[in-house]
Amino acid sequence: MTSQTLLSLREDTTLPGRFARSAQVTGAGAGMSTADFDAWFAGRALAHRFRVERIPFAAMDAWSFAEGSGNLVHRSGKFFAVEGLHVVVGTGPYPEWQQPIIVQPEVGILGILAKEFDGVLHFLMQAKMEPGNPNLLQLSPTVQATRSNYTKVHQGTDVAYLEYFTDRSRSRSRVLVDVLQSEHGAWFFLKSNRNMIVEVDGEVPVGEDFCWLTLGQLGELLLRDNTVNMDARTVLACAPSAHAEAGAMHSDTDLLSWFTSERARHDVRVERIPLSRVEGWERGEWSIDHSLDRYFRVMAVSVEAGSREVASWTQPLFEPRTPGVVAFLARRFQGVPHLLVYARVEAGFRDTVELGPTVQFTPEHYAHLPAVSRPRFQDLVADIPPGRIRYDALHSEEGGRFFDAVSRYLIIEADETQAPTQPPPGYLWVTPGQLNSLVRHGRCLNVQGRTLLSAINARAVSW
Repeated sequence: MTSQTLLSLREDTTLPGRFARSAQVTGAGAGMSTADFDAWFAGRALAHRFRVERIPFAAMDAWSFAEGSGNLVHRSGKFFAVEGLHVVVGTGPYPEWQQPIIVQPEVGILGILAKEFDGVLHFLMQAKMEPGNPNLLQLSPTVQATRSNYTKVHQGTDVAYLEYFTDRSRSRSRVLVDVLQSEHGAWFFLKSNRNMIVEVDGEVPVGEDFCWLTLGQLGELLLRDNTVNMDARTVLACAPSAHAEAGAMHSDTDLLSWFTSERARHDVRVERIPLSRVEGWERGEWSIDHSLDRYFRVMAVSVEAGSREVASWTQPLFEPRTPGVVAFLARRFQGVPHLLVYARVEAGFRDTVELGPTVQFTPEHYAHLPAVSRPRFQDLVADIPPGRIRYDALHSEEGGRFFDAVSRYLIIEADETQAPTQPPPGYLWVTPGQLNSLVRHGRCLNVQGRTLLSAINARAVSW
């Protein structure tokens, strides 16, 4: 055997171009036209019975508050638990607090199948119901499953297409993307999912709730409110996309050095505590609420979903009190687009800090505070001239754990007076291409930042 047969290219340099070609194909693909999507999607909603009803905790099946700790747990010991968290960050308007937190140590699979039709990559997407989605049905990855789901702890049916993402011996498929990414650090404790795109060569049976779309068509749908779900957005953000950038304000080495410094300088202490000991929160018959009626509540639902692996179940969900706002400020420096990222501390992050959008907050959480204690750039996103908006859509967060958790996602063109070339500490100007490089390595760009990056990758942003 010669050395030549042992070696392969370290990187497939054709991939960014292939994803870029797919992003350029809008209006119609090999599966269906974008104009026909609405009728197909409405048909999938009518094809199954969906029902979500708010219930008291005592009506939940298989869930209970554990004796002693008061943690909200499943009788199997699987899925997830709601526990307490004590957080000390030492700075800011909230230097220390306690809260309920979702503890789910399992690594789930978020996987999208890709296939070329007439030389253009298409992606197999699923019309999937989640109980917390504002409109129940949204477009999800081909596979979206926790380990408890796909190992059938719930004794349900098999997860369709799972074998493409778990059987690496399949000779007619290859991995294009495979990276661990965090979930919401404010509500999950150290939670990660495996984000995957796997290309197949050969026939793939297409189920009734699935369809092939180009990246450009997905970009069209990302312009619509509450249509493409969070799990699909985070996977699409990881796509190796091409960005024509003549340079950047900061070299990749300087960016990594700054990011490492931000991670090193923050002293964040978190401690899991029993849910029954969480201060400032009160458990009632129907919900667990903050004593000041702020932030979010823990509630319970009964679910019927004819298209899921299990037709009915009960579970707890986190319900935010009010909508959020998430925005990147954008500028061009010598013609190259840049985004202003913020080194964001969230209690549930494994590495303390991940890069996030310029602004990521819920306005009502800060309304009672003096202006000096409110998030930077809050006033800028509160009153935006329409001509400066480059992207604007409402997107909900993960509907399997959060109920009506909707934020307005924006990319806003700024000028020197609004977002200076030398930004405040904790902020840095980076290019979309640099963010695409970072997301290949996982837990660098938070899930809100990945939502906006997915829109950029899919050419949904009007630069």
